[in-house]
Amino acid sequence: MSSPMVRGLRGASTCAANTVEEISDVTQELLLEMLGRNAVSHDDVVSVLFTTTPDLNATFPATAARGVGFGDVPLLCASEIDVPGAKPLTVRVLMHAYTERPRGELRHVYLRGAQSLRDDLPE
Repeated sequence: MSSPMVRGLRGASTCAANTVEEISDVTQELLLEMLGRNAVSHDDVVSVLFTTTPDLNATFPATAARGVGFGDVPLLCASEIDVPGAKPLTVRVLMHAYTERPRGELRHVYLRGAQSLRDDLPE
């Protein structure tokens, strides 16, 4: 078997509303699904970058991530570019993690209507 390499895992999901509860639920669901689909353990995670569309500002996704055990992982939040016509109420994630999977076997996760952001990727 090959040695683990740091790979980037992508994910996105949409919120129904700009509330602390909704952003937290969506963020936690997305992170856990990213780990599960890629057989990545918590200890394999190097860092996580979150972005939100400008209409999501009730809380930081990083705060929600700490609620599912990511308190010891470097986390960073930023705002997405406000592109006219872009999908609203969206949380995006770039997770850096050690994995033995080749790049082509990674399972990027798009939930709650966010699949349209990357409809070129297999489910």
